[in-house]
Amino acid sequence: MDQAEKLRNVIKLNNQNNKPNARVITITSGKGGVGKSNVAVNLAVQMQKMGQQVLIFDADFGLANVEVMFGAIPKYNLSDLIYRGKGIREIISDGPEGIGFISGGTGISGMNDLSQDQIVYMLRCMRELDQLADIILIDTGAGISGNVLEFVLASPEVLLVTTPEPGSLTDSYSLLKALYRNPRFDREQTRIGMLANRVVSVEEGRSVYDKLNSVVQQFLQGNVFYTGMIPQDHALERCVRQQKPVSLAEPSARSAKAFEMMAAGILNHEERPAELSAGISQLFSRLLRKKEQGGVP
Repeated sequence: MDQAEKLRNVIKLNNQNNKPNARVITITSGKGGVGKSNVAVNLAVQMQKMGQQVLIFDADFGLANVEVMFGAIPKYNLSDLIYRGKGIREIISDGPEGIGFISGGTGISGMNDLSQDQIVYMLRCMRELDQLADIILIDTGAGISGNVLEFVLASPEVLLVTTPEPGSLTDSYSLLKALYRNPRFDREQTRIGMLANRVVSVEEGRSVYDKLNSVVQQFLQGNVFYTGMIPQDHALERCVRQQKPVSLAEPSARSAKAFEMMAAGILNHEERPAELSAGISQLFSRLLRKKEQGGVP
């Protein structure tokens, strides 16, 4: 059996599991410093409290914000899986409340140079990961450089974090423009939600969304959905300084309650792309498709 046939068989197995594949949500932003990793961690905490088995895939190898907020140093990362033969369970680190997280490390950048054997092994591991979690949150880097755009392009569900600052809105639009103008982008199979972070009121959150969505509609003929807002409060600022999730350290805070409401809204949302249940194995098969040889579909 050649390598292309092996890869086909791995992908076909995605639809032969008893448990539905994990729901994958890619959390991204047009610029750094808007609280993206903080959003990922707090959503994970709230979803875990709601009975979901949640795992965070930290794809921002330049900044290890997730592990810092969880107060844990991972023993292994994606590089150990790709180059050292570690299993997927071995590279999952334990976070609070039973949340698992995987550090991408330099393995993210190394995905551009994988052999067919490495691709096949990675997809097998990702298929196993789909069976270990109900929700997988991917925390990307910021902007459109590196692998950020590739993760967004491969994702059926995207959460774009922005703030009221004009620069943040401009950078969010730049990311969306790069996405919409990419020939591999399928707007019919990708749901993009926008989260207004660090706002002073519900009204400001809605205003931030209206501004961004109006330019997307006018210039990109597209649409983003309003996921909600997270208020800036003293408890959130305090927890960020202490490198702790506000949803754990101060669960009664306004921001923690907003994260709870947002998590419930995401979990209860039913108008989803048809491929939402394809899981992280399908996402990685899309990421690695440019490396496939021999016409693998």
